[in-house]
Amino acid sequence: MSAGKKAKHTATAAKGKIKESTGKSVGNERLIAKGKAEQVKGATAQAGRKTKDAVKDLTGH
Repeated sequence: MSAGKKAKHTATAAKGKIKESTGKSVGNERLIAKGKAEQVKGATAQAGRKTKDAVKDLTGH
């Protein structure tokens, strides 16, 4: 996985964590949900990219 993509996915997950924490502290359910969704989006993208890289390494392409 390229460093840029990894950083982008990690940043997305981190941004989601911040939104979730902020939502919890102010009692905003919508912000909590948005934060959780961003965390899932970042983690999913990173996992998909790792899988793609692993297959690429196995096949040599």
